[in-house]
Amino acid sequence: MEKIEKILMKIIIIQFLFLLLTQFILHQLDTLPELQQLTKYEGVNENSITEILQTFQGN
Repeated sequence: MEKIEKILMKIIIIQFLFLLLTQFILHQLDTLPELQQLTKYEGVNENSITEILQTFQGN
């Protein structure tokens, strides 16, 4: 069982490193400019609070 745990921990660490590397490549090095345009279109890169639903404004 201990051998399996060691293997799983190595896999988890490798996956985490690949995640960090991929995020760095995609966002910091600007390898896909379409991705940046898409996030601007979706509005997920702005840190402003906006009213999303008009149904919650009182009658």
